[in-house]
Amino acid sequence: MNTAVVGMIAGMALGFAGYFGGFGAFLLVAALGAVGFVVGRFLDGDLEPGDFFRPRDERRR
Repeated sequence: MNTAVVGMIAGMALGFAGYFGGFGAFLLVAALGAVGFVVGRFLDGDLEPGDFFRPRDERRR
């Protein structure tokens, strides 16, 4: 499944949540989707836990 299809599915889920559940449900679905995305990147090995806690100056070296 390519990125465009995943984005379309995420957009449809947010649209349904916003329509049927209101703005609060929209925000909840968006936040849980972001958490799921980050966890998925960790599990795939694309992110390291230190990437969020490392100072910016260290990345430039």
